[in-house]
Amino acid sequence: MDAPMTSGSVHPAVLLLELGHRARQAQTVQELEFLLVNDTRLLLPYRQAVWWTQEGGVQTLSGVVQPDSNAPYAQWAVQVCRHMAQHQPRLGVFTAADVPLDLAAQWSQWWSAHALWLPVSQPTPGATPGETVSAGLLVVGAEPFPADRLPVLGEWCSIWGHAWWALQRRRMASPRQWWTHLRQQQAQAAWWRRPVLWAVAAAAVLAVWPVHLTVLAPGELVAAQPAVLRAPMDGVVEQIHVQPSEMVKQGQLLFNLDEAQLASRLEVSEQALQTAEAEYRQFAQLALGDARSKSQLAALAGKIGERRAEQAFLAEQRQRAQVLAPHDGMVLFDAPSEWMGKPVQTGERVMRIAQPDAVEVEAWLPIGDAIPLQMGARVQLYLAADPLAAVQAQVRYVAYDAVARPDGQYAYRVRAELLQPGKLRIGLKGTAKLQGEKVSLAYWMVRKPWASIRQWVAL
Repeated sequence: MDAPMTSGSVHPAVLLLELGHRARQAQTVQELEFLLVNDTRLLLPYRQAVWWTQEGGVQTLSGVVQPDSNAPYAQWAVQVCRHMAQHQPRLGVFTAADVPLDLAAQWSQWWSAHALWLPVSQPTPGATPGETVSAGLLVVGAEPFPADRLPVLGEWCSIWGHAWWALQRRRMASPRQWWTHLRQQQAQAAWWRRPVLWAVAAAAVLAVWPVHLTVLAPGELVAAQPAVLRAPMDGVVEQIHVQPSEMVKQGQLLFNLDEAQLASRLEVSEQALQTAEAEYRQFAQLALGDARSKSQLAALAGKIGERRAEQAFLAEQRQRAQVLAPHDGMVLFDAPSEWMGKPVQTGERVMRIAQPDAVEVEAWLPIGDAIPLQMGARVQLYLAADPLAAVQAQVRYVAYDAVARPDGQYAYRVRAELLQPGKLRIGLKGTAKLQGEKVSLAYWMVRKPWASIRQWVAL
């Protein structure tokens, strides 16, 4: 512990340095307040000292461990300190003549003749000294206080107040203390200078500020109206005659199915047709002299028609096994090696043909983010290959039903046409930003959390 000091032969500046050192070493507000009301005697002798705050009243008394706030002396001292904080915002001496009559009537009962008021102001940027008095030290003595010690006391209160406010800010972690401190600050300032009122007004304006309701969804560039080429029949892909993203002409051979089985069936059908025709000619000759053979000519003619129809069907199937391009464009499909030898069913998609400049945006709107989208709503696609430049588009249609995506999640298909068509490669992926109707900022912020809460809470 520090050695005790007396003020008899020590210079006030040394005493001030010693008190400042003790104030900086204080760890709690209670320790610092005890130091103020008891150790200030090193600078100025007095009989009593009262430490008062506007928030809590009398906090500490000299020579008392724990003051009773309900005691008559404490209540009277609170009224005196409150009066001095309002009418004397700077350091100065006063007597019973400087307080209201109802307080002066009890002066002699509690105090000596002379008193000194030392305000402690909250350090507020831009405020004039003494403008925000919310606490103060009141000392009482029997003799007048030396005038040469008042500047030293003022400096000591400034040093002590700095340490006290530093510890007060450390205690603001409690919500209750923070709210009490905030109410105290607001009560001292005019209404137009209260930050809380301006903050509440700004928050209210921002809450009703109209913003577009937007969601993010996976998106990519796809062909606008491609021609889908499907398997014309059940079979096995024999050969792919083009490469992915190759430009093809109308009538160009794209792929063909295995024709071995069709060729065999067609050959059998041709032989059956020749047999039926030979049999018909034989009975036609016999019918000239045999009435019985003449009656079988109609059945043989029908059999020939059946064989010819079968042959025509098989010939057409063999021709359909070779798939040709319906028009000019770019062919889109997977690697040829993945298709060669692969069994396909009738109607199964094999490839597509699209125009290179006919590109649009396809986005998958998750069920949880299904906001109302009008036709022509704005869409911005940020491609992974170029995230700084957005592709502008507008909604062309939104699917009525959600469908399963390859990743297993259900989503609504959204198609949007480009506003400025350019040289964009089909297949580029990114993130689409879909813009809905205008809503308030408060609704925009609470929409997703409230939707999640509604799944678990029934109100």
